[in-house]
Amino acid sequence: MMLHHRLMIIIFQFNFVNAGKSGISMDWIRRLKVALGAARGLAYLHELANPPIIHRDIKSSNILLDNHLNAKVADFGLSKLLVDSERGHVTTQVKGTMGYLDPEYYMSQQLTEKSDVYSFGVVMLELVTAKRPIEQGKYIVREVMRVMDTSKDLYNLHSIVDPTIVRSTSPKGLEKFVEVAMRCVKEYASERPSMAEVVKEIENIIQLAGLNPSVESASTTESYEVPLGQNVKHLYDNEDFSHSGNFPTAKIEPQ
Repeated sequence: MMLHHRLMIIIFQFNFVNAGKSGISMDWIRRLKVALGAARGLAYLHELANPPIIHRDIKSSNILLDNHLNAKVADFGLSKLLVDSERGHVTTQVKGTMGYLDPEYYMSQQLTEKSDVYSFGVVMLELVTAKRPIEQGKYIVREVMRVMDTSKDLYNLHSIVDPTIVRSTSPKGLEKFVEVAMRCVKEYASERPSMAEVVKEIENIIQLAGLNPSVESASTTESYEVPLGQNVKHLYDNEDFSHSGNFPTAKIEPQ
């Protein structure tokens, strides 16, 4: 049976443990492949499922990684079927997770596929920064907007990008990746790309990095040192572990 781990546990754990102990490094390429896998899953729900499905609660903890670090979209408890495709939206009570909620959906109660796109853009920013969407009263989308300057090296994102992915060299395509993420989190749904467009953009970024986007993630070790079963919020809130520190581990063997 494949192991499944929630994305942000993986990001935080594999960023900071000794690579020799875990056998896994959550480097830039792996993050791109996680983003691509999740984006393809959402694009399938929006464009190939009949009727289309709006997930309504896309967030990092609802993206699971198997033992090859391939991403799977999970938890469809809040999902909605888009039965009337001509209307293009479902009028419904606002539900979801703060920090990931589409502001237009929040104001109008009109849920569309672009609501998932917004949430996915936030996940993309998490992959780049290894920060939660709302941290110490600061919203990740606004923080990236505040520092981002396309006229400067790495778009002036040095202060907010996870240092583990820029430690040795500037990751290819990171600026483009952030551009796509910021298009996803536009205030108005009409200005956001579709998930199919996001998939294509991430595939292009992976090609820019010199890889084939059709190749699955490389296999990993047979066991992980992952705080599986620990509440993600507890990890975030534990003051003993800072953004650049270590997290406690529990060894998980394949079932």
